[in-house]
Amino acid sequence: MGQSWILFALLAAFSAAITIVLTKAGLKNVDSSLAFAIQAVLILTITWGVVAFQGNIGMLKDIDKKAWMFLVAAGIATTLSTLFSYYALKSGKASYVTALERLSLVFAIIFSVIFLREKLTWQLVTGVALMLGGAILVALGQQSS
Repeated sequence: MGQSWILFALLAAFSAAITIVLTKAGLKNVDSSLAFAIQAVLILTITWGVVAFQGNIGMLKDIDKKAWMFLVAAGIATTLSTLFSYYALKSGKASYVTALERLSLVFAIIFSVIFLREKLTWQLVTGVALMLGGAILVALGQQSS
């Protein structure tokens, strides 16, 4: 695989950006929870279609109890995150909401260092500081407009 994770991470970021803009446009006259429910059906259908196409459905039986617990907890967190994000998008400007919502990157780095024992480097610390500074700048800019 080499460095293919970089390509997929960039594709994920690009897709997330498109999702935010399209969702904001779609939320104009739609309840945020209903909008997510509609999208969730598509997410479920497409994802299980990919799993079936790849021939991985049989691997369900190989997932151990601990992995199931982590995956279920992550699914709950994903659902809450998306519901909160859609609610914020419904009432706020997409650019401001996204800038603050993406503080998830900061939290993910902190949690990765604490819980996954990933190495903390000066680059990570600098990146976190810049992201925090950017979020503060955006939040203060929103208050003055």
